[in-house]
Amino acid sequence: MTRRPCQQARPLDGLRVLDLSRAVSGPLAGRILADLGADVVRAELPGTDVTQAFGKVTRGRSGLYSHVNAGKRSILLDLHQPGDVARLLDLAAACDVVVENFRPGVLDRFGAGWPALSAVNPGLVMLSISGFGRAGDDAGRAAYAPVIHAEAGLIGRQADITGDPPTDIAFALADALAGLHGTIAILAALRLRDRTGTGQHIDLSMLEAMLATDDYIHYSIRSGRRAARCGPRPAARSSSPPTAGTCGAS
Repeated sequence: MTRRPCQQARPLDGLRVLDLSRAVSGPLAGRILADLGADVVRAELPGTDVTQAFGKVTRGRSGLYSHVNAGKRSILLDLHQPGDVARLLDLAAACDVVVENFRPGVLDRFGAGWPALSAVNPGLVMLSISGFGRAGDDAGRAAYAPVIHAEAGLIGRQADITGDPPTDIAFALADALAGLHGTIAILAALRLRDRTGTGQHIDLSMLEAMLATDDYIHYSIRSGRRAARCGPRPAARSSSPPTAGTCGAS
């Protein structure tokens, strides 16, 4: 008989996470936590998750949905039902982390916002991802990745570089960056909780995550200077032969 090797312990074994998020940014953070060993339970909420529209459908799940939700368990919750709100509070009381990406104020209207969740679990770490953060004139705006790409100047900058009409990129970059920044913030908050015993509410703006990670933004903020061109210049817009791998101001 061949003896199976013992399963190697993972960094977040024993950590319990409730994922209330949809689309990409929040689910990606939950997926990373699951990859690291956390027990992540995804709440399936009424309505169709937009990720179900992307990728090949296998056993009722699209490729994108499966990609950002791999490794999770799931439950059904309808926050319009008082009984399900009570279930949510019970789950939060037994969890270490809650991830959500509703627009600011939505969970509060259901009686399941940070004040309610932290009251039942003072050690809870809650990550709230939104387009523009929980304060300010744009706090209530819904935002998918293309909106953030435009607001951060990425789409306009790419049009300057290529000379083509403004077009979104074929990658939900803003969602991915928000998910990665959110995961780091969760791990930092858990480390702090180890010392203080107290959880915290993380307010993560997709726009700020995008700008904080943009290593090209220096060209955009220099007075009188447009985005630098890197790589070949469009032949139709240049009087000299294109040179690969060059960078300079346009």
